[in-house]
Amino acid sequence: MDVKQIYQLVNDSTTEVLGKSDLVKEDLSNLVDVGTEIFDSNTKDNYVKSLVNHIGKVIFVNRPYSGNVPSVLMDSWEFGSVLEKISADIPVAQENDTWNLENGKDYSQDIFYKPSVTSKFFNRKVTYEIPMSFTERQIKESFSDASQLNGFLSMLYNSVDKSMTVKIDNLIMKTINNMIGETLTAEFTSDGKTAINYATETGIKAVNLLKEYNDKFGTSLTASNCLRNADFIRYASFVLGLYKDRLTKISTLFNVGGKERFTSGDNLHVVLLSDFVAGTKVYLQSDVFNKELVSLPKAETVPYWQGSGKNYSFENTSKITVKTSKGNEVTCSGIIGVMFDSDSLGVCNLDRRVTSSYNAKAEFYTNYYKFDAGYFNDLNENFVVFFVA
Repeated sequence: MDVKQIYQLVNDSTTEVLGKSDLVKEDLSNLVDVGTEIFDSNTKDNYVKSLVNHIGKVIFVNRPYSGNVPSVLMDSWEFGSVLEKISADIPVAQENDTWNLENGKDYSQDIFYKPSVTSKFFNRKVTYEIPMSFTERQIKESFSDASQLNGFLSMLYNSVDKSMTVKIDNLIMKTINNMIGETLTAEFTSDGKTAINYATETGIKAVNLLKEYNDKFGTSLTASNCLRNADFIRYASFVLGLYKDRLTKISTLFNVGGKERFTSGDNLHVVLLSDFVAGTKVYLQSDVFNKELVSLPKAETVPYWQGSGKNYSFENTSKITVKTSKGNEVTCSGIIGVMFDSDSLGVCNLDRRVTSSYNAKAEFYTNYYKFDAGYFNDLNENFVVFFVA
């Protein structure tokens, strides 16, 4: 199993989200696993280096489709490391000879029709740890009683817990950001290296709401002022509502891999930027009677995708600047939301634990707060980016 150390990545991201640094280009190639069609059976364990990794879980893409019937954490498993995802392609129709009978014609039925089935294997995990040493005998001289000492130790435990929460939350956001980067690249460039002028581009998987609005209505709104324009927000709400319904119909248009996929209402995730949601409430819904007619789809909100920068400007909160798992370098500002299938990305096989060691000579003990998890993107599942540029 391929396990990568990402302590430097999580430390850098902590300074970003705490407002201590500007956004920097992040290399997510060691973080998110985009899967492989063929699994290398020679992959060895990380202990004795001679045991072959076993598949720990298998997912069958076997969701029933019923037409218009309308957080990313997954479970863990104890044995095996590989997440295997199996899907079947839609078979093609053939001529029905029932109504074409001819005298003397042979209607052979002894033909084998092999189903088209593909497997993807996700076998990457990232890990980091936060060590902290504690003493009792030496620190007692600084407190009056056991109650004060316990309060001090509780504060230290809490600081570790807060640090872990910040880092885990941001790793989840980076999983989404990697998918945004891969989708933007697939939609607008073939080589992943060419610089993109997002202001002139729009597509089906990456929708430039501002360009579409200006083109349709002959206006000249900019990314800096469009979120304060009621007409534009109304149009954006209209498009989001359309996509929510479009994703329920089976199609190859809404995923990078071009696979036949659909996303029913209970499998749809909508994540919107707070700037956009706040603008909708203030500039649109505040002065209308039938708010349900202009309301956004039910969604989770985030204050930023990658970090706040030093001033929480829209330029920073709506921006990602990353090197994706496939090596694509993406810098894009103006991202206001994403819609995606629950199978398109996830955080799985989490293992959060604490190990301890005691130093008898110096009389202190050290706790090692460890965290492992697998972060994956499946480019064969539906994922749509909405942005303004």
